[in-house]
Amino acid sequence: MASAAEQLARNLSFSTFSKAKALQQRIWFTLGALLVYRLGTFIPVPGIDPDAFRATFEQSQQGIIGMFNMFSGGAVERMAIFALNLIPYITASIVVQVIATASPRLEALKKEGEAGRRKMNQYTRYLAVVFCAVQAYGIAVGLEGSQGVVLNPGWFFRLSTVITLVGGTMFLMWLGEQITSRGVGNGISLIIFAGIVANLPSTIAQTLELSRTGAIPGFAAVGMIVLALVVIAAIVFFERAQRRLLIQYPKRQVGNKMFQGESSHLPLKLNTSGVIPVIFGSSLLLLPATIASFAAQGNAPAWLTTVTALLGRGQPLYLALFAFFIIFFAFFYTAIVFNPTETADNLKRSGGFIPGIRPGERTAQHIDYVLTRITVVGALYLTVIALIPEVMFSQLAVSQFIGGTSLLIMVTVTLDTVSQIQSHLVAQQYEGLLKKSRLGGGKRR
Repeated sequence: MASAAEQLARNLSFSTFSKAKALQQRIWFTLGALLVYRLGTFIPVPGIDPDAFRATFEQSQQGIIGMFNMFSGGAVERMAIFALNLIPYITASIVVQVIATASPRLEALKKEGEAGRRKMNQYTRYLAVVFCAVQAYGIAVGLEGSQGVVLNPGWFFRLSTVITLVGGTMFLMWLGEQITSRGVGNGISLIIFAGIVANLPSTIAQTLELSRTGAIPGFAAVGMIVLALVVIAAIVFFERAQRRLLIQYPKRQVGNKMFQGESSHLPLKLNTSGVIPVIFGSSLLLLPATIASFAAQGNAPAWLTTVTALLGRGQPLYLALFAFFIIFFAFFYTAIVFNPTETADNLKRSGGFIPGIRPGERTAQHIDYVLTRITVVGALYLTVIALIPEVMFSQLAVSQFIGGTSLLIMVTVTLDTVSQIQSHLVAQQYEGLLKKSRLGGGKRR
């Protein structure tokens, strides 16, 4: 039998949305914030020659730089103030969460509720500033090594570049938090999503142009479109897939009446971690690879050139590290967001149990066993989605980054945002029905 929330969701209509003024304000705020972000991707870093940098970028855009440019919404090819995007912040989040699993102090902070969460976010911001400064300095040095890109090389250029890029990332961090609290959806994910979508038209146009000129076969272009549609369908299927555990509640007596025990389900998503493993894995690969790619254009040592080549798009080392990071973070993030012991304790306190499983520790072990098995499938699904299109597109030498990573982020963020909008509409309709029932009760009295 469908729940009350599901029945309300089916009854949603345009009239419901037109009455949801608070939701409309949230959507307009989100769109306005994303517009500000897009404007920032066109403001260049001071002290560089745009034409010379564009020529340098075109020589390396098929490598890891092309992927970084995809995440930044084209800010890298213009060397804009948002060129680093949110990659340092995401990397800092990874490091803090990993350290929290081994640090009793940080682990205790996580259990302190809202105050602990704010403290953890503060540590993440501090670490993000450090990562951002290191990466910005590496980019500044790399730009100085490129012939004719920097107008006046020296410490003043390096300092101004570091301040500009660090300030741009800090602003995006703040903007993402504002979208999360005052808009609709996850602000960090939406900013990355907006960057990918903004580059999508030019990517499609460039692919069609390559097909027209014969740079790639016509059947290959059609195959890319078909593959993209198959990948989107697979993402929607796996993101909606759940493993439902039957939860039974005992009979209860109220006065002289005996009420039959109720049953419900504990839904376990096949991919509990969502798109986080792919974003985390990409961020860890982009942090050193971007610095190496820029620096290798100048007077770089041989080992740095070798690292840049090994971490190039479609290279075996790049694919192997990407797959490892995706699988690792799929399990790691699932362990963070879902605690089987806490879930089992909550079921025990409410009187619920899994048929055939003793409440308490045995229930926690059973939930953990089921969650581990479906996470294996979820991690493999993420790996296949991220890597197979990447291998095919790299073999076709498509200059702009099209692949499973971008499609996964776009589809997952879209599904999450639509789900949040639907939740707001359900809450709006539920409040309206509750208000009507109260008014009706008052009239009868």
